[in-house]
Amino acid sequence: MTRWSVRTHDTGFGYVSAYGAPLVDLLDPRPGERVVDLGCGIGVLSAEITARGAHVLGIDGSAAMIEKALAQYPGIDFIVGDGSDFTVAQPYDAVFSNAALHWMGREPDAVIASVREALAPGGRFVAEMGGAGNCAALTAAMSTAWREHGLPEPDLPWYFPTPAEYAARLERGGFVVRLLEYFDRPTPMDECPDGAAGWVRMFAGSLLRTVPTGMVEPLLRRVNELAAPALRRETGWMADYVRLRFAAVRR
Repeated sequence: MTRWSVRTHDTGFGYVSAYGAPLVDLLDPRPGERVVDLGCGIGVLSAEITARGAHVLGIDGSAAMIEKALAQYPGIDFIVGDGSDFTVAQPYDAVFSNAALHWMGREPDAVIASVREALAPGGRFVAEMGGAGNCAALTAAMSTAWREHGLPEPDLPWYFPTPAEYAARLERGGFVVRLLEYFDRPTPMDECPDGAAGWVRMFAGSLLRTVPTGMVEPLLRRVNELAAPALRRETGWMADYVRLRFAAVRR
């Protein structure tokens, strides 16, 4: 897939190019700034942003993740919240999000509206998420395996927009897009030694709950067979990730 990139010259951000650089560098947090980490998980990047001198509020929809974050990073504020309707008491300088917005895809405009409300005018929204074509071989293997086993088409829980689609949503939602990049990032499935089957268990486990118990293992074996030609290498399995990364400013 061709890399797609657009940026303006007067970005007002302290970076050169987002592509390949850590997302926290794109955020470029400054001492004393207030930053929301939306979809913070167990708080690893919240801690990195805090280490640069910012005050961070980590928000995640999973109470279990927030519990771990509070235990691991007791000096940082973490709360359970929904990306589509979270609120903050005072405006923040930035909202940051890594690998989380595609899990909030049922109401993407509501998420953008909540982010805008959390920001002071001129505040920045810096994020990376799955883009159109993300996990295409994985999800195609799932769809085929489900169909072959007589199951309804899986209701995939993710939202992977095109660059143009998400830029339009941001602009309609009151943001000026300063930078947007869209690129392939094949990623080793280090946490999934049994390949595509392990990936489905880890990231789409909710879909397996509706599958008859005796069918789960043969279904996942078939997912592996279907995905292997595209994703299995001599060095191991690779996930076919496509990322959408952007920096936008609240009007």
